Amino acid sequence: MKPPARLQALIEEGLIDTVARQLMSGKEATVYVVRCGDETRCAKVYKEATQRSFRQAVDYTENRKVKNTRQARAMAKGTRFGRQAQEAAWQSAEVDALYRLAAAGVRVPKPYNFHDGVLLMDLVVDAQGDAAPRLNDVQFTPEEARTHHATLLAEVVRMLNAGVVHGDLSEFNILLSADGPVIIDLPQAVDAAGNNHAQRMLLRDVENLRHFFGRFAPELLHTDYGHEIWDLYERGALHGDAALTGRFERVNGVVDMTGVLREIDDARAEESARRLRLQTAGG
Repeated sequence: MKPPARLQALIEEGLIDTVARQLMSGKEATVYVVRCGDETRCAKVYKEATQRSFRQAVDYTENRKVKNTRQARAMAKGTRFGRQAQEAAWQSAEVDALYRLAAAGVRVPKPYNFHDGVLLMDLVVDAQGDAAPRLNDVQFTPEEARTHHATLLAEVVRMLNAGVVHGDLSEFNILLSADGPVIIDLPQAVDAAGNNHAQRMLLRDVENLRHFFGRFAPELLHTDYGHEIWDLYERGALHGDAALTGRFERVNGVVDMTGVLREIDDARAEESARRLRLQTAGG
C-alpha cells in the first residue's frame, strides 16, 4: 500500500522498508503492519488529538514530569501549545512505560523506536503467524480462563514491582499471542509510587480481569486478588514469586464517600467505553 505521510519519514530514515497494510484504527492511533528487513513489525501512528475527559487526564497525568514550567502553565491553561505538550507527554508516557516494562520482562510488545509520533514495535501474532486477536474476541474453556488469568495476575505483579500500573487493563487491550497474553496500550500508565490514584487503578485493572475470566470460570468471581496484591506492595512484601491466595480480610473503617462516588463514575464511563468498543468492533 502507499505509505501514509507519517510513515514516509520512517522509510526515509531507514527505520522501516515498506508498509504492508493497516491493522486497526482507534480513537488515539492507527496501527500499520510494516516490514523492516526480514522482520514484520507494527507502527503505531498517534493521531494529532485525542478526546479524554479532563478528570481522567488529571488522574492519569498526576506527577508526570514536563520539560519546563512554561509547558506546565500552558497545559494547566489548556492553550493550543499546552494541548500539544499534553499530547506529547501522553505519547511519551506509553513509550517510556513500554521500554520500562519490556526491560522488566513484562509481556508487552518489544519497542524498537519512537520517531515523530510513531511508535515502532513487535507485531504480536498467533500460532498461524497472523495478527493476534484481542481477548474479547476469543472464547475460553474454564481451564484456559484460569491459566490466562493467573498469567496476567503475574504480569500485574511484575508491572507493579517495576513501579507501573497499567490504569486501563481489560480484555480490549490484551492480545492472545501464540504463547499467551500480551499487554498493549499504555498511554495511561501511571507511576505506582507517585500517583495518588494508583491503588484505585490497580484494583480496577484486577477487577476487570476477574470479571472477564469469571465468565468462563465462575469461581474467579469470588476472589479478591487486587486488594491482596496492593497490600503486599504497600508492605514491601510483593515479590515475583509471591504466592497469591485470592483472599483478603478487609478492615472496616470510615467510608470514603468521595472515593465511592468516583468508583461509580469510573464504572459508568468504563461501561460506556465498552459499549462503544463493541459497536465499533461490530461495525
